[in-house]
Amino acid sequence: MANLKEVRNRIASVKSTQQITSAMKMVAASKLRKAQQAIVQLRPWAAKLQDILQNVSAALENTGDNIYADNREVKRLLLVPFTSNRGLCGAFNSNVIKITNDRIRYYTSTLKDGHVSIMTVGKYATDHYKRNNIKVEESYDHLYNDLSFDNVMTLAQKLMLEYREGKYDMILLIYNRFRNAVIQKLVVEQFLPVKIEGAHATEVKTGHVDYIFEPSREIILTELIPKTLKIQFYKAILDSFASEQGARMTAMHQATDNANELLRELRLSYNKARQAAITKELLEIITAAEALKG
Repeated sequence: MANLKEVRNRIASVKSTQQITSAMKMVAASKLRKAQQAIVQLRPWAAKLQDILQNVSAALENTGDNIYADNREVKRLLLVPFTSNRGLCGAFNSNVIKITNDRIRYYTSTLKDGHVSIMTVGKYATDHYKRNNIKVEESYDHLYNDLSFDNVMTLAQKLMLEYREGKYDMILLIYNRFRNAVIQKLVVEQFLPVKIEGAHATEVKTGHVDYIFEPSREIILTELIPKTLKIQFYKAILDSFASEQGARMTAMHQATDNANELLRELRLSYNKARQAAITKELLEIITAAEALKG
């Protein structure tokens, strides 16, 4: 059995760790409330704009005017994984890295003469690929320092420009979609070209798409579609940020609970060791007293 000093030191160490994890849990909970409010408010608007985007893209499918829905042969693919700048958030980052690596292997083997590039958002992904000597085209770890639409819009504009110029034929976003503090859904979302799904695709195939453009087709192509894409990109990074705070709060809550359980076991061990030491001293005193009597 461990001696009393060793157990006391372990109890003090666990208490210190418990205070840290409890504080980190409260900080994450505070950030989560703000992040959750932001994504919940944006999500209905972004969903409606996404619906409009697909409608417009379906209407322009056969005209070739929508440069953001140009489904050309994919030879140059860009993956954009969203991770955090810090750890201590459970499997949040490792899940993103895992699916990104799976996609790298898949597209490297399936794309004919294809090239897969990586652009990271979050220091965890940047450091991971640098450690593994995998080239990262660019890193945007600073976005989380001031997470605003204006800052995120700059990166979205850059991606849209590179797609238009043909640097990339497809851009995929890999991130955690926020559901609640405990559940985050890992998704791989096609950012460009615009993907027409469901009823919109059916309408295109059957020729039932017939829209009147107001104010004009040119304004829609130059203003509405780019703005909608920027908002979709902003929604993705807000989803990732809210998911990070939820994952960190959950991880710190579990760590605090584990510390409580460990403290309970250590205190029990300490009391047993202390009781054994007292019993041993009493036996020595009694033995010495009996020896003196003899």
